[in-house]
Amino acid sequence: MAASGAAAVASSSRPDARLAHWRKWLADERGALRAGYLAAHEPRPFLRAHARLVDTVLTQLWHDRSLPADWALIAVGGYGRGGLFPHSDVDVLVLVPEDAQVDLAEPFIGALWDCGIEPGHSVRSIAQCVEEAERDVTVLTSLLETRLITGDAKLFAAMKKAVRADLKPREFFNSKLEEQRLRHARALDAAFRLEPNLKENPGGLRDLQTIIWVADAAGMGRAPTRDGRTAERASWRGLAAEGLITRAEALTIAKDERVLQDLRIRLHFLAGRREDRLVFDHQNRLAVEMGITPTASKRASEILMQRYYRAAKSIYRLNTILLQNIWARIGPPRDMQVIAIDDTFARRGNTLEILKEDAFIRDPSNILRAMHLLQALTDLEGPSADVLRALWRALPRIDAKFRANPVNRELFMSILRELTRVTFVLRKMNHYGILARYLPAFGRIVGQMQHDLFHVYTVDEHILMVVRNLRRFIVPRFVHEYPFCTELMRDFERKEVLILAALFHDIAKGRGGDHSLLGANDARRFCRAHGLAPGDTDLVVWLVEQHLAMSQTAQKQDLSDPDVIANFALKVGNERRLTALYLLTVADIRGTSPHVWNAWKGKLLEDLFKLTRKLLSGERAPIETWIEGKKAEALRIFAQYVTAENKHEALWAELHPAYFQRFEASEIAWHARALWSRPSPEAPIVKARLSPIGEGLQVMVYTPDQSGVFARICAYFERMHLDIAAAKIYTTRHGYALDSFQVLSRSRDSGDLGGHYRDVIARIEDELAKQLKDAKPLSAPASGRVSRQVRHFPIEPVVNIAAEKRPNHFTVQVIAADRPGLLSTVARHFLANALNLHDARITTLGNRAEDVFVVEGEKLARTEGAREFKDGLLALLKT
Repeated sequence: MAASGAAAVASSSRPDARLAHWRKWLADERGALRAGYLAAHEPRPFLRAHARLVDTVLTQLWHDRSLPADWALIAVGGYGRGGLFPHSDVDVLVLVPEDAQVDLAEPFIGALWDCGIEPGHSVRSIAQCVEEAERDVTVLTSLLETRLITGDAKLFAAMKKAVRADLKPREFFNSKLEEQRLRHARALDAAFRLEPNLKENPGGLRDLQTIIWVADAAGMGRAPTRDGRTAERASWRGLAAEGLITRAEALTIAKDERVLQDLRIRLHFLAGRREDRLVFDHQNRLAVEMGITPTASKRASEILMQRYYRAAKSIYRLNTILLQNIWARIGPPRDMQVIAIDDTFARRGNTLEILKEDAFIRDPSNILRAMHLLQALTDLEGPSADVLRALWRALPRIDAKFRANPVNRELFMSILRELTRVTFVLRKMNHYGILARYLPAFGRIVGQMQHDLFHVYTVDEHILMVVRNLRRFIVPRFVHEYPFCTELMRDFERKEVLILAALFHDIAKGRGGDHSLLGANDARRFCRAHGLAPGDTDLVVWLVEQHLAMSQTAQKQDLSDPDVIANFALKVGNERRLTALYLLTVADIRGTSPHVWNAWKGKLLEDLFKLTRKLLSGERAPIETWIEGKKAEALRIFAQYVTAENKHEALWAELHPAYFQRFEASEIAWHARALWSRPSPEAPIVKARLSPIGEGLQVMVYTPDQSGVFARICAYFERMHLDIAAAKIYTTRHGYALDSFQVLSRSRDSGDLGGHYRDVIARIEDELAKQLKDAKPLSAPASGRVSRQVRHFPIEPVVNIAAEKRPNHFTVQVIAADRPGLLSTVARHFLANALNLHDARITTLGNRAEDVFVVEGEKLARTEGAREFKDGLLALLKT
């Protein structure tokens, strides 16, 4: 093709015709390459063939422009490695002699753009290359990956020699290691976990390139070519030949590299541009294109992402091993004293060493002993390169026989019982593949993504985050975060049952069926095999089976209803179970996403815990006594602000016992302070304050009751970009709405409502009161962009209706993808169907809304009416 293309161009004398020809020729050849790739799926041949295509065009354009004979055109960076992804930049260096007329290169660079090539280019002399390489390690890195396309070969050779002459392998290694550390830190953001970057994320293609760069800079890994010459750059085969990795490890890393290369090539084709992130827009389409079939329990995109995460985890692990091995060879002599720990292990500074290379093969139990030592000797940072290599090679020894060995079972339980560094060690075990081998069920969820709109971690990462959160409850420097959890955790006996419950609570995700029940069965088998006492086994199994019960009760049921507390207490049974479930629930919710937890959820869970504990401890005071206690506490607070006696009586005379049952003493006192002098105002009264829970605002609305009050309030808060976390709706004896709202700022990352909360409060009190007074027709619900995650992983809306004990009172549960205007839409539907709202419990889990409303109305008492209401609401939720 190249010869015929050149001949065709030679027959034309017009430069624009030549450019047009090469542009068409390149487009046609790229199209043929694409078709061939999508049929064969072989990344390496494709990348090399694409680079050769571009070489052909660049060579022709270089000669067409009659550039000086003593110049050289050099491929650098990824293109310099001899491979080119479909839409990657074509990085070239125009190498010129000193004092050359560099503007002669401009027509050539312009011609590249005209031909459909997007160049990343520079024009430098050898001295400038050396100077830039000394100043910028990125430039140095690109100059280590160079390839002559055309031009003066002697000039190119002189440049390579000059750059390498000034290369300091140790300094280069440390620079690339720091560069990698910073890159990995940036990728810890939740968005990068959900939509990982194939190139930059931990375990990405850049991690592979970093290994090759530092090995190449040190002159390592250059395997002999077929003709007996030494290769110009390092390779996996070359690293294996030098003993830095085994041949099997080299094959593994090449296989994982192929997975990422294949995905990146397909992404470029799919996007029609350079795209390195597996964004939601492309995950489903890629899965379909790759022929991945969904299962009953997993989306095709989740299967695709698990393939990616497993390859990335393997690359990340081998990156750690190889970089340590390379440093062991090029770093300064290890003159630290080797101090024996026992007959098998030693320490050299802050690293764990083995005294014999076959320690793990000879006695596989040493694998868990090594992990236990890392936990016990808290100044150890990790295993040495030799230990990592030995661990990697011994992994197959963790088999059924290993798992059945009582010694290994006791070692594993010892790690869980010693909470010091338990998270550190379990993460190491996951990183090295030990945990997946010891717990095969855990191995099945490694790298498994959850496209449920609120988990942002893979299942294995989430589980270890829950373990971390439990561990933090007893770490002194984190006491300020959860003082109540710390108090409970300190007195909890045999804390390993909590760690085990965390390990198993989601271990059955993706199998189909109820993961809580399946996980409970796994936990039962494990606990019995590992010799836990029957009582502790029962507790672990119960916790796994019921790990969602407390959050569902706290967020979806009325905690002021004694029956709710009584039923929950009956389910829990005793205070040890209650404490364990509370601690696990807090750790679990905190481990789903940085944005799911808030102070309101924390308060609901703590309230449920304390109310249930009172009941379990025998405090069964009649509801009347409970209400009188609330009144007394409210009056005590009220008297601190209003000293005159009996000023509350006019307001309280209009309040039913249900009001005092539902609201807390502090809220009752606040209402009385705001309303005692105006118990029957003509105009609405709106008061707001910083929420006592420490996050967001509490807003009170007191107004003559009218249809659409809740819908108007929802619409107002949506326009203010405030989310309603909870609403208590109450109507007085004399027909006034007395409603309370807990609202949170949508911009949680800024801390809350910012430093101008007083201005926000004043604005709410003024504007909302005016809007309720004007009672203008409701405007359309607020609209806005739905998150891309919701667009690409929608959930089917669910509406459930259940009758309450009181006549014509119903619970309406709404599950839907969260979106701007959702609450207003639901409120308007209540209004349109003549339903009065009595209570609202709003739960937002990431991008998923699970809201519960208590409404009153005759329509839902009729089968036809209930069906019409439900169908209408579902239709609205789907639009």
